[in-house]
Amino acid sequence: MALAIGEKAPDFTLKQKTDEDLISVTLSEHLGKRPIVLLFFPLAFTRVCTQELCTVSHDFEAYAKWDAVVYGISTDSPFSQHAWAKEHGITVPLLSDFNRKVAKAYGVLYLELLGFRGIMKRSAFVINKQGRIAYSWESTSPHRLPDFDTLKEALGSASQETVSV
Repeated sequence: MALAIGEKAPDFTLKQKTDEDLISVTLSEHLGKRPIVLLFFPLAFTRVCTQELCTVSHDFEAYAKWDAVVYGISTDSPFSQHAWAKEHGITVPLLSDFNRKVAKAYGVLYLELLGFRGIMKRSAFVINKQGRIAYSWESTSPHRLPDFDTLKEALGSASQETVSV
């Protein structure tokens, strides 16, 4: 079961392939500064995942207006993710959870899907500046996309919250 609203978001460091290099991205580097959107998706190079990440890429301004950090996360290798993003014009930074540790921590890993083990459930989280889950959604079907309007509403609310020091 996916993490619930109000729970502390587990920190992580994952790999991202850029045009120049393979880099490490750590969630906690953004905490206290900006809201964060995490979009977990099953597999690169599939129709529904391409639709999801292209939709968010084409509407990136809506997320930028809240100064949000947005990441797509899958169990694909960072090299596969990079090739897929280049082929489809995906601008959302993609992070590889190849070892499935983050998916387990967020409770979004199918035991089995289509005969494959260790595939991510399509899910979405908004993390507020305090590092708490402000929005949590997981799909009951890999073909179902998040309601992006509801996600953006949650993001707007999370971005208004202040960080207590």
